[in-house]
Amino acid sequence: MKQITRKRAIALIGTTAAAAMLLAACGSSTSSSSSTTRVTGGTATFAEGPGASPNYIFPLTPPSNFSVDNLAQFQILMYRPLYFFGVGNAAGINYADSIANPPVFSNGNKTVTITLKHYVWSDGEQVTSRDVIFWMNLLKANKTAWAAYVPGAFPDNVVSYSAPNATTVVFQLNQSYNPTWFTYNELSQITPLPIAWDRTSLSQPAPSPTAANLPDTTPSGAVAVYKFLNAQATSLSTYATSPIWAVVDGPWKLSSFTTEGKAVFVPNKSYTGPNKPSLSQFVELPFTADSAEFNVLRSGGGAISFGYIPVSDLSQKSTIESLGYNVTPWIDFGFNYWVVNFNNPAVGPIFKQTYVRQALQHLVDQPAWISTFLKGYAVPSYSPVPLAPANPFADSSSRNNLFPYSVSAAKSLLASHGWKLVNGVMTCESPGTGPTQCGAGIASGATMTFNLQYLSGVTATQQEMAAYQSAAAQAGIKINLSSGTFNQVITNAAPCTPTQASCKWEMENWGGGWEYSPDNYPTGGEIFATGAGSNFGSWNDPTTNTLIQQTHTATNAQASLNAYQDYMARALPVVFQPAANYQISAISKKLRGVTQNAYLNLTPEQWYFVK
Repeated sequence: MKQITRKRAIALIGTTAAAAMLLAACGSSTSSSSSTTRVTGGTATFAEGPGASPNYIFPLTPPSNFSVDNLAQFQILMYRPLYFFGVGNAAGINYADSIANPPVFSNGNKTVTITLKHYVWSDGEQVTSRDVIFWMNLLKANKTAWAAYVPGAFPDNVVSYSAPNATTVVFQLNQSYNPTWFTYNELSQITPLPIAWDRTSLSQPAPSPTAANLPDTTPSGAVAVYKFLNAQATSLSTYATSPIWAVVDGPWKLSSFTTEGKAVFVPNKSYTGPNKPSLSQFVELPFTADSAEFNVLRSGGGAISFGYIPVSDLSQKSTIESLGYNVTPWIDFGFNYWVVNFNNPAVGPIFKQTYVRQALQHLVDQPAWISTFLKGYAVPSYSPVPLAPANPFADSSSRNNLFPYSVSAAKSLLASHGWKLVNGVMTCESPGTGPTQCGAGIASGATMTFNLQYLSGVTATQQEMAAYQSAAAQAGIKINLSSGTFNQVITNAAPCTPTQASCKWEMENWGGGWEYSPDNYPTGGEIFATGAGSNFGSWNDPTTNTLIQQTHTATNAQASLNAYQDYMARALPVVFQPAANYQISAISKKLRGVTQNAYLNLTPEQWYFVK
């Protein structure tokens, strides 16, 4: 159900209603300049987020690399998924830009038939049903390596799959599923892969799509192919030179790539889909901090065509506009949180206590953080179902704060469960599992002392974490803060078992949260189901699993979604914070055709310059 996204800045004011007004005022157009003469060619530059440059090219992406920067703003330019999401800046499937036609459900919604449009790979081969089978074979054999994997869901819920001809794929499912959910959250995960990749070393020639007995056709062979491709994907310096990644079916291919994340794309001359590129180059520019990006933007000269204004610099909005930019919010369908590690051998037992998580949530002053640090450009997150963009999914539990800011409430929760202030830090003095005791696995003398690492380079995140540290101290909770780049933080926040050395992390905040893609319906399978690939904190709760499963199959979809979000808003599997999955974009008035996709997908093939 997602991609992880980092925060650049916030693009939403106060409430959903205010957001609607902001969008109505700003719109999604970038055409306020009076120039109308279209120019063919030119180089458009896009500012990457601080410390969050792309670092994984293979579409079957593991949890540590499962980010907007890799999927929506890098891979998708070269390798098109079966279904493309986002119609302009609205949520939904864009069938016009999809490789496949709408799926056909039959047999009581247990059979799904997909037909492909005419696309070709840059090596001249047609994109066929065999390329979909290749993806499925790799996914089946390596499913635990896929960040979107949820045990029991895709591909476990596919009994069989076949390619009766070159343009048709048929899936047989293990039961009847809601077609909307299965399309939005399961078929959305498929990216056809070129058979040229179906090998286990670079020394082997690229196989023919019609070759028999290719490695992916056996489980062991599919494991070997994945191992090879994953190894190639970790060699960033070879992205632009490797014969593997040179085979693309999207509108762009890499011309050069640096290990710092600067990506230079040129049009794929073999691209057969809609919206063929008008630009001669598209460049993604890495920055180590918001301030570095803003200094370049503010210097003028057009070094950045599509950048952003950090929240801390919003007072200079008029200056940026005077330099030839339209300033407009980019709103995505997501929510914001940070994770706690339930499997940490030292503090995991503490995090597993519901009253502790409630106390931690009481210390997040969402209204104050929004008005002060985020300058009013944010919405709160009270559950995994987003408040914005406006949508029919969020119910009252998601729209109301069940755990408002209160240091006294946090202290009371701890004191009523066997904790007492000792030298300013809450200490367990009543171990045990009784209603007034600390809880299972918590020893006498244990203290409320936690390490929290957060995203560096973003002023608002630093301010939020400092405020949280201060509020926690007042409640007797000691928070030791540290910072790291997005890639460092998200790598540290990996699911783990208590005996693993990597399980020492306690709390990680990558400054963003969750963006609903490639699973686009807001259920929690990928992040909260037991064993899910992006269940970073290892939340393990039977009730959660049952409620998630019901959202997949129930005939009354909204009722089941309401039951899920009502429970999660109270169970608190993560610490919710103001939704920061947006940015305040600064887009050159000379750059046209730009739409800000609700799922954060970049579409520079639609962009062009005017004089």
